[in-house]
Amino acid sequence: MRYQLDHVVVWVADPVRSAAFYRDVLGLEPVRLAEYRDGLAPFVSVRLTAGTILDLTPLAVAPQLDAGPGAAGSAGHRINHICLATGAEDFEALHARLTAGGHPVTPYRENSFGARGIAPRTFYFADPDGNVLEIRHYADGLSEDL
Repeated sequence: MRYQLDHVVVWVADPVRSAAFYRDVLGLEPVRLAEYRDGLAPFVSVRLTAGTILDLTPLAVAPQLDAGPGAAGSAGHRINHICLATGAEDFEALHARLTAGGHPVTPYRENSFGARGIAPRTFYFADPDGNVLEIRHYADGLSEDL
């Protein structure tokens, strides 16, 4: 069998504010932002790839997601971090944007293992809700190999 990541739920206080952060800082396009503002969608998403999104879900809906079979106690908790891979040039540009914008970043880590093997460099930062993101680049660039 072969699987592809579809989405990750990221708990946020204000999906509109978070969508602006992910758009302005990471360059990710919001999905269903207008629908959310109009009360027609329960959350906003941002698109990572053609088939992968992050759902910026308001913490207020956690009790509804906690009610699913086997889900009791699982909703509303932060995940440890989400790791995104990009090309080396975009990696540098994002680091510069974060630093210039006053967003704290960790020192670079070197030779970190991930889905595509060893990444030469990686760093971490948080979104406005404290969700931790890791950004990395691989020596052979960014490829869409699904």
